[in-house]
Parts: sequence; structure tokens; C-alpha cells
Amino acid sequence: MNRAIFLDRDGTINIDYGYINDPAKVKLVPGCAEGLKYLQEKFGFLFLVISNQSGIARGYLTHEELEAVNHKVESLLKEQGVKITRFYYCPHHPDHAEKQQCGCRKPSPGMIIKGLKDYQIDPASSYVIGDKLTDAEAGYNAGITSILLSHVDFSDQESFSGLQNPRLFPNFVAYNFSEVCDFISKDSNEKGH
Repeated sequence: MNRAIFLDRDGTINIDYGYINDPAKVKLVPGCAEGLKYLQEKFGFLFLVISNQSGIARGYLTHEELEAVNHKVESLLKEQGVKITRFYYCPHHPDHAEKQQCGCRKPSPGMIIKGLKDYQIDPASSYVIGDKLTDAEAGYNAGITSILLSHVDFSDQESFSGLQNPRLFPNFVAYNFSEVCDFISKDSNEKGH
């Protein structure tokens, strides 16, 4: 079976400026390309992007604009020697999507489950990386180790309170991609992968 890292896009791979509809605005998160290259070369991970893109339902961008932004992200990473296997995204509005129709919006594990099936991925040797608690919860819901790439200080009481729910609590909190790589290297070795 394959191993994969399920990556959130905005705030994890590229800097999150809000609803990005212009590829020219895409800038990678510092250390992202280097970290992903290391993980891909050392462990052979497939990289599957799983992204909530409610900006489509809100009218801030079209499917075509989203695809153009994804292509730019893919190109910037490819220039650094990183291959994205597939982009998955949920275009639904969080408040107006029928729950029965939308099983894809994180924290639902729908995009992850689709990726597991599409690429014969072993969840026990895979990871979810994202910058929001919904990413950690999606990993929990899919039974996959989750890493929160944090841009906040969890010593702050309000931020920390969101981590009290075990469904939201990631397996690891990293503050940069170097810490992500260290955790995955150690965790993979401990699991014997």
C-alpha cells in the first residue's frame, strides 16, 4: 500500500490571503517546499491536497480560477522538486450545503477517504497536515495521524480552549515545516515504516 500526506492548501502550502482567485498572488509558506521535498525523497509519500474552497459557493472565485491557482501551487512546488499527486477540494458553502449532499467539507473526512481509495493508501502510515483545527478533526475522523501547522500561540487561553476536545486535538503541533519533518521522521521510525 502507498503512504500519503494529506495537505491543506491555504495557510499550509501557500500563504493564506483569503479567497485567492489570482495565481499571481500565490506564495509558498516558508520552508514548505524544502520540507515536502525531504519527506517525499526520504519516505516516498504521495501528496494529496485536501482544501475547503467555499469561495466558489460564495461567488468569490470560479472553478476555473481555483484550478489556475492549484496549477500555480503545483508549478511552484515542482520547481523545487516536489510532486503533488492530486488536488481535492470542497466547493460547498458551510452554512448552506445539505449535509447529505456534502460529505467533503472538512472536518468531514470525505476528501481523505476518497484519496485513500483512489490511491490505495495505508492510513496507519499516513498523515494529515493543516493549519486549522478542522484539519486535525478531519484527520481524527479518518483515523489518520494529524499535525497542526500552527500560526498561533496556544498559551493564549482562547486558542488553547479549542484544543480541549479530543476530536480537535492534533497528534502534534508544529510551528514550521522543520518541526513537521522532525515529527514525521521520528513517528515513522517508531511505527517501523
